[in-house]
Amino acid sequence: MINNKNTDLNVTNSDDKENIPSNTSGNRPFADVLKTNISRRSVLQGSLATAATTFLAPQAMAFDILNEEQPSEGEAPEGLCNFAPLSIEDATQDNTVPSIAWEYKYQVLIPWGTPLEPGIVEEYTGDPTIRPTSKEASQQIGIGHDGMWFFPEDSKYSPYKEYGYELNSKRGMLCINHEFGRTSHVLGKSAPESLEDVRVMQNVHGVSVVAIETDDGWWDVAKSSNSRRITVNTPVEFSGPAAGSALLQNPNGNIPLGTVNNCGSGPTPWGTYLTCEENFNGYFGATEGEGFNDRLTEEQARYGFDYDGFGYGWEFFDKRFDLSDPEYINESNRFGWIVEIDPFDASKKPVKRTALGRVKHEAIAIAESANGQIAAYMGDDQRFDYCYKYVSDLPWQQAIDEGKSPLDEGKLFVARFNDDGTGEWMELTIEDPLLADRFADQAELLINTRIAADILGATPMDRPEWTTIGKNGEVYWTLTNNSRRTTPNAANPEAPNSDGHIIRTTDSGDFLGNTFTWEIYLIASSFRGTEETFTDPDAAWADPFGRLFIGTDGGQPDGLQDQLIVFDTTAEKPVPKRLLTGVNSDEITGFTITPDQRTAFINIQHPGNGDPSSTNFPAKPDGITIPRDCTLVIQRKDGGIIGS
Repeated sequence: MINNKNTDLNVTNSDDKENIPSNTSGNRPFADVLKTNISRRSVLQGSLATAATTFLAPQAMAFDILNEEQPSEGEAPEGLCNFAPLSIEDATQDNTVPSIAWEYKYQVLIPWGTPLEPGIVEEYTGDPTIRPTSKEASQQIGIGHDGMWFFPEDSKYSPYKEYGYELNSKRGMLCINHEFGRTSHVLGKSAPESLEDVRVMQNVHGVSVVAIETDDGWWDVAKSSNSRRITVNTPVEFSGPAAGSALLQNPNGNIPLGTVNNCGSGPTPWGTYLTCEENFNGYFGATEGEGFNDRLTEEQARYGFDYDGFGYGWEFFDKRFDLSDPEYINESNRFGWIVEIDPFDASKKPVKRTALGRVKHEAIAIAESANGQIAAYMGDDQRFDYCYKYVSDLPWQQAIDEGKSPLDEGKLFVARFNDDGTGEWMELTIEDPLLADRFADQAELLINTRIAADILGATPMDRPEWTTIGKNGEVYWTLTNNSRRTTPNAANPEAPNSDGHIIRTTDSGDFLGNTFTWEIYLIASSFRGTEETFTDPDAAWADPFGRLFIGTDGGQPDGLQDQLIVFDTTAEKPVPKRLLTGVNSDEITGFTITPDQRTAFINIQHPGNGDPSSTNFPAKPDGITIPRDCTLVIQRKDGGIIGS
């Protein structure tokens, strides 16, 4: 999620636009629920509900088959977070480069402009006098590095392979999102002047699927027939209840293409990658100008569309993104989905799974019940929007055996949080009379998921972003901030709520039930004024031993840049430990790890907001070279478990 950037995008203030609430439902806000709940329940007091029988952390299948030199399933290494945290003093000495705890080291990997395979195109190294062409950009790593996942090669998660082999922690496919890029950063000009300019911008967005490997600890790009770029012009398919809807067809008859504003992500237990389309509305505009806003439909307004979007200007050269062109009237309905990608088969089209609903998806985390059904947890990242859950009808292995996708046939729910620490998952179904009065069928309902959730009275939240599954089956939700809050309460004493918090929930019925319990895991403002200070929790990943890794996205206190924080969730109270800080004006986002847990990957997004006078990272400081988004490889110097 773009939050702390210099946000003009050369035309408009997109940060204001992407975060202006579009929820006018009047549903009871979570702040009100929290105020009542906090009066009878202290943060982290009370126990979680009985842990689920089994659960799927984002890498779960990997931990079933670790080799004998790695920790066995469920065996915690000695000490969860025993590293010496990076001090504020050490972290603020030089904000032009990242800082890391002394037990750790980092390596830069795949900065923007890196060839997708060795030698296929020249690397863009940040020379301010040139920029990649559209053709070059289509063969290079994109910009705006965000959610990602590492899929070990020759050990694809599969129920059809016999367990007992070693997962590969030295080579695999890295799927990585490219959320956004400023026009001035990418093109070196304030606005596109041609279709070629637009194609360059489009080709630095999307997803990279890239082979990476290591020899003696140094990681690099490798050759693979499955390496590829997926952009806003890549052919895609729709699947699930809304796939055949007329609302996904245009009078022009153009085929479905592409994915954009890919923010968070998540893997599936069957070995595919789920990429999440977040602020898709910002890429559309209307060439007829400001007057178009007077004709916005309820549906368009609820998703935040307007005549100039985030100021990208694509609509002037690519009609697909012109909201006022009647030939492409439904093009915008084709975005806002979760998209499934097979990292090991480049011949397969990406698939947009409509059963998961259409919102501003931040990320997704999948849990597996004892019988093999899955539950997927998703946040809609905008102020005052909602938390969602999807439950498959069939166990996932059975669905695949029958030639079905576990993500096509199931039920979608939205959350209502109650004052007493309980909540309900309300099904978004056309069988509900309240929804049948508004929508013609389930397809229309899913295309307008936000409106359906409004009708059921879901609880508006403070920007639900990433989700992750804890060691006992609890779900952690990062709520990054809400500057539009006007009424303070015990849990968020500032108005506006500038620092954010984390909630954890536990579902009834082994993830499959329609009720849950909830509690506040932490309130970020409570750490202000301490050595552990941090704000704006965003990216999240929980390991199977009880560590919670949090990347931040927002202006940090005390001169700090955005951070990678680690918590021991088995401790009585959360204590943040700072593992890494980034560079000026960046965001720390994305998290993935090798199966042996000895190598982690995180991202430095929009370093310096593209301004070489702020930082030149990953190049050496020279005040000239354009900074480039990149991935950092993180390892302990002693080769130990990440976070220990």
